[in-house]
Amino acid sequence: MEQAPEDWTPVERGLWEAFRQGVVYDLAARTGERLGAPGTNQELDRADERDDVFGDTSWGPERTIRAEVIARLLLDGPAPIPGRVAALKLTGALVTGPLLLAGGTITHYVELHDCRFSNKLLMSEARAGTLRFVTCLIPRIEASRLATEGDLHLARCRVPDGIRLTDARIGTDLLLNQAVVGADRFGRSLSADGMSVHQDFEADRLESTGELSLRTARVGGRLSLRGAQLRSTPQSSTCLNAVRLTVGHTLYLTSSADGGWYGSRTYYGSGYGESPPPGAPSTPFRAYGKVRLSDARFESACLISGEFHLGAEDELSLRRIQTPELRFACRMRPTGTVSLSRARVGNLVDAPASWPAGKHLGLTGFTYEVLRPLAPFGVQERIAWLESASVDFQPESYEQLAAALRRDGADDDAREVLYARQRRRYAALPLPSRLWGHLQEATVGYGYRPGRAALWLLLAWLLGTLFFQQHPPEPLKADERPHWNAALYTLGHLLPVVDLGQNGWNPAGAGQWVAAGLVLVGWVLATTVVAGATRLLQRG
Repeated sequence: MEQAPEDWTPVERGLWEAFRQGVVYDLAARTGERLGAPGTNQELDRADERDDVFGDTSWGPERTIRAEVIARLLLDGPAPIPGRVAALKLTGALVTGPLLLAGGTITHYVELHDCRFSNKLLMSEARAGTLRFVTCLIPRIEASRLATEGDLHLARCRVPDGIRLTDARIGTDLLLNQAVVGADRFGRSLSADGMSVHQDFEADRLESTGELSLRTARVGGRLSLRGAQLRSTPQSSTCLNAVRLTVGHTLYLTSSADGGWYGSRTYYGSGYGESPPPGAPSTPFRAYGKVRLSDARFESACLISGEFHLGAEDELSLRRIQTPELRFACRMRPTGTVSLSRARVGNLVDAPASWPAGKHLGLTGFTYEVLRPLAPFGVQERIAWLESASVDFQPESYEQLAAALRRDGADDDAREVLYARQRRRYAALPLPSRLWGHLQEATVGYGYRPGRAALWLLLAWLLGTLFFQQHPPEPLKADERPHWNAALYTLGHLLPVVDLGQNGWNPAGAGQWVAAGLVLVGWVLATTVVAGATRLLQRG
């Protein structure tokens, strides 16, 4: 029978045997009878204090295992005892020295709970099945180009000097729930550019200090950052950098229900896609720094309802993203700029109070198919939403909104938007053009107020009738004097294509000028009224 090396300590020899049997090797204080009388509350309280991985209590030789011992077991370990599967299952240990697994092949199942590492974990270019580190203190993790066939779990771990997973390939799920990750010397907490996760990447309630970098990463399922707290550093003003990210299902930058997260030694996931019940205590997603999602792709949806504490020059960049649904429902307005320039979405689900105030919204080239507001979002509020864009006048933004309203059958609201577009357009032109614009607005509402044109047409008819009653024209032929009707004569000039039997009169002097004016006014106003009536009939 294989024996542990002679220079190993008794604790390390115990791990050797547990590895061969595939059972948990538990060194936690609460599992022994080292403190007080077994089973007493005093013993349990003192054991909890000693087992606190992140506390100040030192761990002695009775809980110490050298990193080279673990490396030996994983890379060149003994054969399992007959009928068992060898596995490394370790709880409550102090691992001393650097754990050197870079470039190695780990064929055994690995699960470590409540362990302290004195040095960084090196797994770059290693190959493994499933790796689970839960509630562990690890100074740093170097795992670029790591390839796993199963999961990589780092739930509830603390990694003060950051994690490197650049170009890693995770076979199933990556879990960072409740992890606390600090920044490396470059100001990055998680360097995972080019990483690929075959299924889901869940980092609910992650606390990250530094840049969370996921540039060009690919997630086959969901990417969840519900309840995460992301903070930038002076080295990098960006707290989340996910440029050209691809997510096969949904991105969650949303709240996390508080229930179930605390007081459990085994619970570190709440299921994918769950939302807190209305009114239930929850922790919102918070970002303190720039958030970059430019050119990202979300195959199902992008859900954003967190808090964005941005500086005056900071931006939540959603430029050129593509997704069937964008849900933007922040509880508080972002303090910086939100840019959706050239983004393309199907359903836009939002609320008026979710968007930033002032000129802090980028909508250039933003296209969407359907509007589905979560709260009442009237057309005037929508127009104000457009006019809060950082660029003074963007006609395509008005046209996009009008088209979306028409698709919902809101033709009147669509005309209101186009009317606002013309008003903004003329406001940006030189003085002569602005004066002409004011005249059009007052008379015909730029063609979108046919009722206003009808009123002006009625006023012109009344004034013209009064004038010609006082100044009737002479007949065209002296020997013919048709019946005179001032009202029909005026109406015949206002509607020049209609013959009302009053063409036998020849106005002169001022009457000639009034008649010509009526013809011009009639052409402008009558065509506007007819166009409005046509649109009404088409809707019917």
